[in-house]
Amino acid sequence: MADDEHHITVTRRPSSTDTVRKSSESRLLDQRDLRLVEKIIAQKKDSETKLALGHEPAAPVTVIEDEGDLDRDELAEGFEYSHGITTKEAEIRLEKYGKNCLPEKVTPKWYIFVSQLWQPMPIMIWLAIIIEAGIQNWADMAILLIIQFANASIGYYEITKAGDAVAALKASLKPIATVKRDGGWKNIDATLVVPGDMVLLATGSAIPADCRINDGTIDVDQAQLTGESLPVTMYKGDSCKMGSTVVRGEVEGTVEYTGGDTFFGKTAALLAGTVEYSNLQIMLLKIMGVLVVMSITLCLIVFIYLIETGIQLSHSLGFTVVLLVASIPLAIEIVTTTTLALGSKEMSAHGAIVSRLAAIEDMAGMAILCSDKTGTLTLNQMMIQEETPVYQEGETQYTLLRYAAMAAKWKEPPRDALDTLTLKAVDMGSMDKVEQLDYMPFDPIVKRTEGTVRDKASGKQYKTTKGAPHVLLKLCDDKEVSRACEMDVHRLGLRGIRSLAVARTDDEGVWKMLGLLTFLDPPRPDTKQTIFDARKYGVAVKMITGDHLLIAKETSRVLDLGLFIKSADGLPLLDPETKAKPDNLSRDYGDICLAADGFAQVFPEHKYLIVECLRELGYKTGMTGDGVNDAPALKRADVGVAVHGATDAARAAADIILTQPGLSTIVTGIITSRCIFARIRNFITYRIAATLQLLIFFFIAVFAFEPPDYYNKDIQHDQLNSYGADDYDWPEFFSMPVLLLMLITLLNDGTLIAIGYDYVIPNQTPERWNMQVLFGVGGILALVALISSLLLLYWMLGSWHETSLFQSWGLGGLSYGQITTGIYLKVSVSDFLTLFSSRGGRHPFWSSAPAPILFGAACFALGISTIIAVTLPETEIDHVKVLGLGRHKPYALAFYIWVYCVVWWWIQDCSKVAFYWVLHTFNFFDINNTGKMVFPPSTQKYYDENKDKEESPKHH
Repeated sequence: MADDEHHITVTRRPSSTDTVRKSSESRLLDQRDLRLVEKIIAQKKDSETKLALGHEPAAPVTVIEDEGDLDRDELAEGFEYSHGITTKEAEIRLEKYGKNCLPEKVTPKWYIFVSQLWQPMPIMIWLAIIIEAGIQNWADMAILLIIQFANASIGYYEITKAGDAVAALKASLKPIATVKRDGGWKNIDATLVVPGDMVLLATGSAIPADCRINDGTIDVDQAQLTGESLPVTMYKGDSCKMGSTVVRGEVEGTVEYTGGDTFFGKTAALLAGTVEYSNLQIMLLKIMGVLVVMSITLCLIVFIYLIETGIQLSHSLGFTVVLLVASIPLAIEIVTTTTLALGSKEMSAHGAIVSRLAAIEDMAGMAILCSDKTGTLTLNQMMIQEETPVYQEGETQYTLLRYAAMAAKWKEPPRDALDTLTLKAVDMGSMDKVEQLDYMPFDPIVKRTEGTVRDKASGKQYKTTKGAPHVLLKLCDDKEVSRACEMDVHRLGLRGIRSLAVARTDDEGVWKMLGLLTFLDPPRPDTKQTIFDARKYGVAVKMITGDHLLIAKETSRVLDLGLFIKSADGLPLLDPETKAKPDNLSRDYGDICLAADGFAQVFPEHKYLIVECLRELGYKTGMTGDGVNDAPALKRADVGVAVHGATDAARAAADIILTQPGLSTIVTGIITSRCIFARIRNFITYRIAATLQLLIFFFIAVFAFEPPDYYNKDIQHDQLNSYGADDYDWPEFFSMPVLLLMLITLLNDGTLIAIGYDYVIPNQTPERWNMQVLFGVGGILALVALISSLLLLYWMLGSWHETSLFQSWGLGGLSYGQITTGIYLKVSVSDFLTLFSSRGGRHPFWSSAPAPILFGAACFALGISTIIAVTLPETEIDHVKVLGLGRHKPYALAFYIWVYCVVWWWIQDCSKVAFYWVLHTFNFFDINNTGKMVFPPSTQKYYDENKDKEESPKHH
């Protein structure tokens, strides 16, 4: 049987997606080199399978690409081309269709401020304010109101400052469009363009809306839409999309769609969704929830107990306020927000604007970074590669570039991307040795360019041509060269490298294939190091691109990302009608998304669902990108990063906007964010410990200590005077004035804003919030501080008894005012020392020196607290007696309290280190979980079974 009977011919016709994704097709190259590789690989795999089964080898397959494009006239049937409209018509259409911009939800600034007053902690303060007003304690009520509105103002300032920075950036990048109105051309704000406008589309201009070309030809860069590097040539009737850029030519176009109706706008529809709280917000809400429930419970118990024991209602309510205020970590949100804001400022110095402060905390826990390829990992700029296969003796890359330039108008501006590539690389001085006699520009049918030249030295005339290899091979009748060329195209195509063939005629006018110029969109200079650094900090990097699979594999190989690159086949899609994600997304697609090193030939919804799938698996996921096609995934990611030069859609969807080229800022952001995370974690651990200590201390003091029981009524009056005691009337229960509690909060927590500048060592793995560990460590610190406070109160109350510890030390006979002030000093000092213990983490407090500004803040706060405790005049505050420790004997009492606090601080820190050792040794609360991406058994099995199917052959 003849061989041709076994030959199978398949015709591929353009699909509807080709009209959107045709940016991969330049005027000279249409990806046939890559399709040829796909065909050979598929045929090879099929043959190997059949041979293994004992079948005959498969018949050769020829793939014939349909030469025709979709009929542009059919696509544009019924479309009315514009020749300009009047201003009046434009106003009417603007009112009908709206502005030509993405719909943007803006939260009013007044609402941002008011919302700061209705968080869980502010609600607790409101409750305390109401009680103070009920018992007509106007001074304390005023103090609480001042603190309430100060908190809200600081939070409002930090939130709006980030939003204003992004708004300023957007305003500075406002696009301009050239339209024909009232018979003349004028430049207007692109947001005012309306359907039916006639617009000028010229080299370098951004396409302001979805337009159809009235007449003529332009080359359009659609990388922002599709992720592919080469521009596409567009003709009359073609639809060029908003977000694209004209790279060559000048035509007039008619606006077809604007705003949300554009391809750009429809992609942005994926950005809509419910507002999600950040992990930091959720964690703070949980902490506040625990403290609120505990506070209300203890307050009710104490209030009922005091009423039952006959204490006046006003006094009972007053003490309830003390418990409430003690349980409110007033500055927790201010300090965390300010610390994030300081981190935002630090990142802006490295070229990154943070539009959502909580994204800094999310970045600290980021375990997977998904990145777009074109324009993010790569330069989005095709460059000639060193590898240059030649098929004629004496030819080199230098000579091939000269012959390629002869097939172009080298004395004129480049006409397309390939002319630009050639003319930028050629030795232009050597081109003066030849004269161009004729030039045949690119034609959609011929699919090559041709030049006729004369050598000025010899007078010889010849022709040169450049174009796709399969086109030029048809001109040359040399089977050996054709076979070598096809093998080279296949070999290069396996690595995603594109080939531009160059040929010339000899003295007899016969075409000779000279060789191949190779080119590729190369990675950015800092990309490989950025990926290496990200991995060093425990962040897995995955590439997600709309570009061809083979190009993605070569880019991944060069960047050492891994070679398990998946195509869009088998990836999830949104429901075509409801746009809902698939049910059981992570269950059905989790193994694919975790195992793959990258994804190629994907659409925006693929990117969106890959990110969502990784998030469902429990990993903090980041996404970098620059185009409209990246916007949905940027919005869905825990950390969306819009790179330098990103579109409005990408910037609007992103949490962090890079203002400088390259990705090195991302690694800086990871390090910075982990330092910020550590500072916030240290502060929150301290705040939990301090709150628990105060709350439980006053709760126990009510039941365990009744001051009158400790007062020695048999002591003589002259002894009273020698001790400076106030009187015999000690209160029924121990309390502290609200004012002194406010001073502790304002001095300690207020100065702790300086923790945003503290020295910390960033973790080498992703950070994550562990509530059990936070409360466990905070509880241990609080327990030690609580025991020391209760012991001190017991000894101070019992100082009147001759057998008491204080009597033996010469500190006996303390007045009630001295006891109140002494406990105030003790709580102030031990609170701040608790911070120094908590900032050490699992290590002793001396393992890391504090920043000078934090140490200075500690000295200031503790110095003021000590001065107040020593010099406070003898008086009553909130019906509670107070007396400065330096106004009566024993005058050294403040010093002894300081020594007491430092001794217990060492005990507290040793207890913390021991507790951490137990947690890590037995992995309690899953404390040893690093947060890094790990393969479960099902994913490892999937990877082992499929990686060899996807990987390209190794290159040496």
